[in-house]
Amino acid sequence: MMRWMMTLLAGLLTAVAADAHEAAGQHGGRTTDVGAYHVELVAKGETVDLFVTNAKQEPVSAGGFKGAAILVLGGKATRIPLAPAEGNRLSGTAPMALGERPKGAVQLTGPDGATANGKLH
Repeated sequence: MMRWMMTLLAGLLTAVAADAHEAAGQHGGRTTDVGAYHVELVAKGETVDLFVTNAKQEPVSAGGFKGAAILVLGGKATRIPLAPAEGNRLSGTAPMALGERPKGAVQLTGPDGATANGKLH
């Protein structure tokens, strides 16, 4: 299982589109492009929130989306499932407290079933 997680993390980190970028978001998190969407990852304590917007930075309802944050925690890749919450937010809980800038990647599956990945620095 751990080998699979490390392989997935390595694949996600290398499969990110060349035009993806990262900057500070409106919720204080880091942003990156994930396929056709722009996302912002906010980590507080054990909570991981992912805010989804379109290319024009307009909120996109999280209904119908699913996602995962694959973050490095304690030196190991940890997959944190993210489920729709209110508005344009998907949320999940990590097994331990995260720093404000955990390293890893995010995976987002849209209502149409298309899955895309984005790398966090």
